Amino acid sequence: MKKLVVGLTGGIGSGKTTVANMFHDLGVELVDADIIAREVVEPNSFALCKIKQHFGDDFIQADGYLDRTKLRHKVFTSELDKQWLNNLLHPIIRASILSKISESSGQYCILVAPLLFENKLTQYVDRTLVVDVTESIQIERTVKRDNSNSDIIKKIIASQISRTERLKLADDIIDNSTTDLNLIAKKVDELHRLYLSYA
Repeated sequence: MKKLVVGLTGGIGSGKTTVANMFHDLGVELVDADIIAREVVEPNSFALCKIKQHFGDDFIQADGYLDRTKLRHKVFTSELDKQWLNNLLHPIIRASILSKISESSGQYCILVAPLLFENKLTQYVDRTLVVDVTESIQIERTVKRDNSNSDIIKKIIASQISRTERLKLADDIIDNSTTDLNLIAKKVDELHRLYLSYA
């Protein structure tokens, strides 16, 4: 029997992790594309060796890990470098996502993917859940969280699918502009019951 897979997404700083963790607390297994993206570039991995060959040693930190901040700046200022990196990483990440989905137990699992729509990962999910906030909240929260400047964050937002488009593609939406976590938890609980009924 095919397992129900829910794709959870939202723009940077929308609170995807908070929502995902609430589902996790209800016993739902998470397959997190961001965690997988970090795993595939761990020290001595195939992908990291390729990145080192392409961009040079100064993109690798002294501890052997990828300098993610430096790479992020690089690919957000060069379309060619961004394409090269995507061509390398996307197939590796995708294969890992699919294997983790098939290994998951439980009646349904959640694929947490910031670029669910952009990277066409929707073909692997049955329903899409969007965590939504306004752009000003995205910028404010991300500046506070990552200590990065608002220009870089605006560039990241611009590189992602527009908020309007994302909402149009959503099966379910959680408005996360509130600071009242109980309201969010209540909505998560409702959706959890809905997904169980589909599963």
